Amino acid sequence: MDFDLTEDQRLLNDSVQRLLADRYAFDARRGYMKTAEGYSKELWEKFAELGLLGLPFSEDHGGFGGNAVDVMMVMEAFGHALVLEPYLATVVLGGTAIKHAGDEAQKGELLPQIVDGSLKLAWAHGEQQARYDLTDVMTTATKDGSSWVLEGAKSIVLHGDCADTLIVSARTAGDRMDAGGLTLFMVPAGTPGVSRRGYAMRDGTRAAEISLSGVRLGADAVLGKVGEALPVIRRVTEAGIAAMAAEAVGAMETAHNMTLEYLKTRVQFGRPIGQNQALQHKAAEMLIEVEQARSMAMLAAMMVDEDDTAERERNISMAKVGVGQSGRFVTQAAVQLHGGIGMTEEYAVGHYFRRVMVFEHLWGDSAYHLGLLADQVA
Repeated sequence: MDFDLTEDQRLLNDSVQRLLADRYAFDARRGYMKTAEGYSKELWEKFAELGLLGLPFSEDHGGFGGNAVDVMMVMEAFGHALVLEPYLATVVLGGTAIKHAGDEAQKGELLPQIVDGSLKLAWAHGEQQARYDLTDVMTTATKDGSSWVLEGAKSIVLHGDCADTLIVSARTAGDRMDAGGLTLFMVPAGTPGVSRRGYAMRDGTRAAEISLSGVRLGADAVLGKVGEALPVIRRVTEAGIAAMAAEAVGAMETAHNMTLEYLKTRVQFGRPIGQNQALQHKAAEMLIEVEQARSMAMLAAMMVDEDDTAERERNISMAKVGVGQSGRFVTQAAVQLHGGIGMTEEYAVGHYFRRVMVFEHLWGDSAYHLGLLADQVA
């Protein structure tokens, strides 16, 4: 299999790297975190100008017709800089939901707005009691004439506090744990009955707790087929895992490079600490883990569009475990080798550790996905 980048992919990668190098220094990032939105609106517009927001969408909808590998490259670059903008929430999660569930009218209306940066989305599926189980949904949608009325709550909605529209999963039939009976709804954030409590997660990115009380929607708010949303929910989750796996690889690689530089320049007892053989071995082990994680992230990207459901789910879980375990090893070692400075807010390496740990716990931690893999071979 050919893993070489095409000329277009190389140009895309170079342009993203240059933009982030110019505009996303660590101190600049800390400034973006302090804004009301928690990210840079100016850079979001720049992402739109570069075509990053339209990367995975067809040319018919104003996009560039890219694939999951193209998104992987962008997300890996974002991992190097610890980007705060809602790319994952809007383009990857929201865009995947619309691509797989939307009808032609919805795609024609919504995808061009994502591409030009005017529409920010948030994927509102997870609930507090679910503990990674995609079928565990207590939020309900009840038919009332030609309308739907939503009641419930959603938890850890990435960038849910700044989104223009929420894509909400709700149970329209069946019991709490049933695989059937789930439906997706497009819910404008300003709809009466929608309450949002935003907060910064441990890695500095934003999320929200969403409350839905008597939220009345028209029939046109339904995204996809009524009662048949679970396959789409799984595809959105898998796309999110693949994208964040690439971002984690970028974060790991930068943490490793920072550690190598520190080992070369930190002098103790009259010589650089990098001359210590034990520390050299640790740095070599970190490099091996980074490259293993890169391979697993590539596997996840190639699996996003796989038609064989069992094959796709198995490999995505393998990638989640592999990248999660490697990420923990690399970033923990990076903090450890930096000593006390690695634990401070003012130094970047600890922030890379936090980003990777957020990835580890989104959409199922390593133990959860190991369990899924074990069930498949039992």
